[in-house]
Amino acid sequence: MRAVPAGDNTSDIAFDATLRAAAPYQRQRTGKMAYKLQKSDLQRKIRVKKTANLVLFVVDASWSMAVSERMTATKGAIMSLLTDAYQRRDRVGLVVFQKDRASLILPPTNSVTLAKHALADIPVGGKTPLSAGLLLAYDTIRREKQLHPDVMPLLILLTDGAGNVSMSSLSPQEEAHRIAEQIKADHIRTVTINMEHIAFDQGLATKLADRMGGPCYTLSQLRADTLLDTVRKEIDKI
Repeated sequence: MRAVPAGDNTSDIAFDATLRAAAPYQRQRTGKMAYKLQKSDLQRKIRVKKTANLVLFVVDASWSMAVSERMTATKGAIMSLLTDAYQRRDRVGLVVFQKDRASLILPPTNSVTLAKHALADIPVGGKTPLSAGLLLAYDTIRREKQLHPDVMPLLILLTDGAGNVSMSSLSPQEEAHRIAEQIKADHIRTVTINMEHIAFDQGLATKLADRMGGPCYTLSQLRADTLLDTVRKEIDKI
C-alpha cells in the first residue's frame, strides 16, 4: 500500500521506494558501483491487511486550556485516516466525554462525508466523566467485534487521566481503572496521549495507560500531524 523507512526491519523491502530514496544522493557518493545504496535508503512495504482496523478516538472535552488544540488535532487525524480508509477497509470513530456523560459523536465509519458533519460541532467544557468515556468506548468496540469478528480495534485515549465524575459508588479514579483493566483483559490495543502540562503532571495518565496495558505518549504541543503519525505507527504494529 505504501512504504516507510525500514530501520532494522529489513524483512520486506520495497525496492522501487528504496531506489527513489537513494536517487538524490548518487552524485555525492563515491565508489565503482553504478548505483550506490546505503542502509538509510532502505524502505519497507506496508501491505494491505485482509482484516480491517477500527480506530476509536476517546477524547476528554472537559474544560482545559488545551481543549481547542486537542479537538483540532483529533479532527485532523480522523479526516486524514479516513482519506486512507478505502485502501484498508478501515473505519474511524469518536467518543467525547464532558460534563456528566459520554457521547458517540462519530459512530465507526469510513465515510468522509459523515465524518465532516459529525465533527462540525462538538460540545466542550464542564467536568470530566472519564469512566463514562472508557465504558462507552469499550461497549462500542465490543459491538463492532460482534458485527465484524475480524476487526482489529485500536483505542486512542486523549486525556490527563484525572476523572472527577463517577457512575457508581466508587471513586472516579478507581472506577476508571476497573474499566481500563477490563479493556486490557479483552486484549483491546490502546494508546494514551497524556494531555497534562508537564509542570502539573501527577502521572495519572501513565497509571491509567498501565491499567489498559498500552503505551502512554506525552505531546507538549498536540498537532494533527504528530497525532496522525503516532496512530499510523500503532496501526502498522497490528
